[in-house]
Amino acid sequence: MAIWGRLLDYRRAQRERMRQLRSRDLGDVEQILSDDEQLAHNLLESTLPLDGSTPMPSVPEEDAPDGESPAAETDPRQGVRSRTGSRRDFGTAGNPLNRQSPFFVGFVGALGVLVAYAAVQAIGQLGTVITLLVISFFLTLSLNPLVEALTRRRLARGWSVAIVSLGALGVLALILWVVIPPVAVQSTELANNAPGFLSDLLKNPWVQDMDHRYQVIAKIQEEVDKRVADGNLWVGVFGGVLDIGKVILSGVFGVLTVFVLTLYFLASLPSIKHGAYSLVPASRRPRFMSLSEEIMRRVGSYAIGQVCVAAINAFFAWIMMTLIDLRFAAVLAVAVGLLGLIPMVGATLGASVVALVAFFDEPKKALIVIVYFVIYQQIENYAVMPRIMQRTVSVPGVLTVVAALIGGTLGGIVGALLAIPVAAGLLLLYDEVLVPRQRQH
Repeated sequence: MAIWGRLLDYRRAQRERMRQLRSRDLGDVEQILSDDEQLAHNLLESTLPLDGSTPMPSVPEEDAPDGESPAAETDPRQGVRSRTGSRRDFGTAGNPLNRQSPFFVGFVGALGVLVAYAAVQAIGQLGTVITLLVISFFLTLSLNPLVEALTRRRLARGWSVAIVSLGALGVLALILWVVIPPVAVQSTELANNAPGFLSDLLKNPWVQDMDHRYQVIAKIQEEVDKRVADGNLWVGVFGGVLDIGKVILSGVFGVLTVFVLTLYFLASLPSIKHGAYSLVPASRRPRFMSLSEEIMRRVGSYAIGQVCVAAINAFFAWIMMTLIDLRFAAVLAVAVGLLGLIPMVGATLGASVVALVAFFDEPKKALIVIVYFVIYQQIENYAVMPRIMQRTVSVPGVLTVVAALIGGTLGGIVGALLAIPVAAGLLLLYDEVLVPRQRQH
């Protein structure tokens, strides 16, 4: 409104000048034109500054509140400048910090070390949580191919996840139904027959001869009486019982946590992948997506293939143990299947457990077990494993051994399980990313 008013005043002044021009001589006309130029210049200064910057709104002096001066124009390089042209100097800005100075470099370096140390400590405190997350994500990638197979048959992903989860729970319930009753029955039998076993052991001539020479039984009895009389024994027993209870509760909590996380990951895996892919630049996103999908496919296919191989091993081992009438056949078959999930050494560990049990039952059965597993391992390595794994990971034997050793050393059984899929993913990145890039240079 102030600018509009000044324009109206300018137009009125121009009309007044025109009337004066008609009635004056040439000298007066030149003076009037000079005044007009000065008036136009003042008008332009009041509306748009000559340096091209945006004019600051001002408050007329007569409209300013009592006790306050009109608004001042500021310039960060020249301090504060008022309407009247007076300048308030607050001093000259100092030089910026020298980022090359030893103090600045040392301070930033020390701060970085502290942040890194805090991050390592936090990761160490979250070791159990990270392990549960890794196991859950691995199980998600293992079960996702089954979910994808159901969704390709026009079944909603929620229903597909529910069906696969119920199937996994059914398999777990079947394993528990096979394992728990025989173990309970055999444990009760062992507790009832323990005195008889001990009596038979003491009547053994070899044990009696050892006792006659070295007084083994007397020394054992003396040590037992000493431990019973010591009060720390019962404290240790009850403490051990409490520790076992804590381990059991922690294991149950871990299993439930892994199951719930796996359900969530399975249900929201598409959105998780979409969010992760959105962080990649658009120019590299298609290639990143294709490589990631192939790595996840290999991980899931490897897990399913390994489960199939372990299940076949457990099934035929159960048939063999049933034919030779070996006790605990069902329990030992489940142990063989679970140990078979461990790469490289799992099948050997399962065979060792079965052979040990068979040896205490009857040495001839142990010999049969050893011969069976030697033959079966050859068949599995050259016939079963290649047919099942032909569509999954393709990792050289040397790399498989090295990956399993490194994974087992760093992460135990979990590390050994994840070592070969991780090696397969790294091998894919080597073939598709590193080698082509080196060929271009």
